[in-house]
Amino acid sequence: MRITAAADGSALGNPGPMGWAWYIDDERWAAGGAPHGTNNQGELQAVLELLRATAPANLPLLIECDSRYVIDSVTKWMPGWKRKGWRKADGKPVLNREILEAIDEEMQGRDVVFSWVKGHAGHPLNEAADERANAAAQAYQRRAEPRRGPGFPSTNPAPSAAPAPSAAVSPAPSAAPAPAGLWDDDALFAAEAEPVELRVRLAPEELARLRSRANAWGLTPEDALRRLI
Repeated sequence: MRITAAADGSALGNPGPMGWAWYIDDERWAAGGAPHGTNNQGELQAVLELLRATAPANLPLLIECDSRYVIDSVTKWMPGWKRKGWRKADGKPVLNREILEAIDEEMQGRDVVFSWVKGHAGHPLNEAADERANAAAQAYQRRAEPRRGPGFPSTNPAPSAAPAPSAAVSPAPSAAPAPAGLWDDDALFAAEAEPVELRVRLAPEELARLRSRANAWGLTPEDALRRLI
């Protein structure tokens, strides 16, 4: 069974308050954005978040986009960019490389095809994604929380009653050994009684991916980590 979904982005002012959204149906959609971004970044982020959300289901995916830039970047130009060290034919760096690299990573082993649809032309899924992406951009313009949607059901974990531990994130060229006893049963059960400070050492590329996801959600890296737990 192939899932059909639309992915769309919106940037007020381009660049300006940015929103992204993907939409399958009224029970399966998500939206987010950032205080500042471009329309292309929103379009790409929508595809990335759709890939991430549907990854656990590992079903064939058809992505409808009204952006030829997104489709051509992923299906035509990316292999050449990778061979050239993420540089274009003129030698200039590829724009939005961080998001494109993340999309490339998420597509590995997936059955994903893209279909171009004309925007604002009555395509139901595209119209629904566009509406939600624009609403998210408007929410960031108002400095309000956007409607984030239900997501993809298989990726929504049950809420935990335990308080979320705080996390301090710092880049590191190599991983350091965990403090003695960090993963002992006593330490884990202690989290149920009071918050635990957890320090995560990340390589620069890991921190970049975390910041990219946090920026798309409009969160700090620490809050993005909490959302992933």
